[in-house]
Amino acid sequence: MIRLSGPDTFRIASLHLPKLKFESIAGRTVHLSEFTAEGKILDEVLVTVFKSPASYTKEDTCEFSCHGSPFIAGKILESLIHSGAQMAEPGEFTLRAFMNGRFDLTQAEAVADLIAAESPAGIELAIQQMRGGFSKTILKIRTELIHFASLLELELDFSEEDVEFANRNQMRALVQTLIGTLTPLIQSFSYGNVIKTGFPVAITGLPNAGKSTLLNRLLNEDRALVTDIPGTTRDVIEAEIMLEGIRFRFIDTAGIRETLDKVEAMGIAKTREKISTAGLILLLHDPTEPEVEFSLLKSEIETSGTPYVLVCTKLDLFREKDIPQPENGILLSATTGEGIEQLKTLLVERVLQLKQKEQDVVIANVRHLDGLTKTKAALENVLQGIDIHLPTELLSLELRSALHQLGQLTGTITTDDLLDNIFSKFCIGK
Repeated sequence: MIRLSGPDTFRIASLHLPKLKFESIAGRTVHLSEFTAEGKILDEVLVTVFKSPASYTKEDTCEFSCHGSPFIAGKILESLIHSGAQMAEPGEFTLRAFMNGRFDLTQAEAVADLIAAESPAGIELAIQQMRGGFSKTILKIRTELIHFASLLELELDFSEEDVEFANRNQMRALVQTLIGTLTPLIQSFSYGNVIKTGFPVAITGLPNAGKSTLLNRLLNEDRALVTDIPGTTRDVIEAEIMLEGIRFRFIDTAGIRETLDKVEAMGIAKTREKISTAGLILLLHDPTEPEVEFSLLKSEIETSGTPYVLVCTKLDLFREKDIPQPENGILLSATTGEGIEQLKTLLVERVLQLKQKEQDVVIANVRHLDGLTKTKAALENVLQGIDIHLPTELLSLELRSALHQLGQLTGTITTDDLLDNIFSKFCIGK
């Protein structure tokens, strides 16, 4: 499909679709027509016509659906360019839509998130943002702040008369309420980012604890090499699975132990690096392994600060020993599959725990997190300023800072650098 959008759309299109009379065609209609160039028929195409403002970009738009030959598509594109069209830059259609007021900047970014989504939960999150859930929250906050910012500006205009238009108690109450709105939004990033990028789970333990066997069981394929020789896994192996619409990134690591083997030591160093970036650690415990060594490893994991789940493995081999259910953990056999569903349920629950109850709006964009964090900091400065009776001009400065951050989030305030940074990451055609 080839899209043509802009003020000259119908003029250029009519040069190649002589049978279509765009002035009499209704918008949002589809037409079968011959596409010609230099007096020759290139193809028979379906032409979808959108008339301004009822289009994605709010401009006149034609979309050409041609036959799938790359040669034909290339010739149509070449003909349109020869007639005055120009190739779109990455994200240019969405940029035009934003500039023409089709949606705000956060909704434009959601288009890119939707295209890049790799899980049902990621798609749902992007669609929710495209529909303006986040935008409405930001707009409400900004509107309420503008009222008091205007009153402060009025005080500055009448500074010589020492009058107070902005009631400080009302301002304090409002700012506290707004901070209460911003805080759960900021906290939602931990959940939103997981939905967008996947939840990293490191599988670790002593050598031969069953880490690779567990990974293979979770994936239902022999991804990692499994032997009864300790230290088989010497590098990090990563793989992904989808559970309840959530993407999990599993990291099978080298067994942690003291070793003189240079290559194994490098793998162990990489294991420790991956553990530090994981969202959750599955700490595998083979009941036959040395208790002292495992206790040292467990202590190291606890010191890392990363949440972990204790997983007692090889249940099929040691059932007769009546192994107790571990605290903060589960029993399983990666060989037979017993306990695997329980582990999967636990993993999904861990992710869902990141989401605040009754929270409809979730953020997953680092730019949004940064903007909200800076807005909250500015509002906290306003609160502090009210308490210490800060001069009006300094209170006004902090309120302006908060409004500036909110304006940049939605695109009410923009710079070329900001727009270039956002839309350059889009694919061509969007």
